[in-house]
Amino acid sequence: MEFNMTDFIKPELMVLVVVLYLVGLALKKWEYIPDKLIPLVLGISGIVLATVYVFATTTVFGAQGTLMALFVAVTQGILCAGASVFVNQVYKQLQKEE
Repeated sequence: MEFNMTDFIKPELMVLVVVLYLVGLALKKWEYIPDKLIPLVLGISGIVLATVYVFATTTVFGAQGTLMALFVAVTQGILCAGASVFVNQVYKQLQKEE
């Protein structure tokens, strides 16, 4: 089975993975947020940014349309945050010498 990230994350939101990765790097250098909270901050940030994108690019009609837009935004935000953390971990693991 071949895995392609764009099967799950909308191609136009792939830039969000990069943005969240960079935010994660910045948070890591900032001493006020513990490392264990960085994935949570990235998840919330991903959801907020994906929600802004979805509602800015979609015409929503009625309660059903609003709920569907929110569902898409939340799932895309979580997937983008997860992908950014995954990329960070892959990079870290490749840097290790064993």
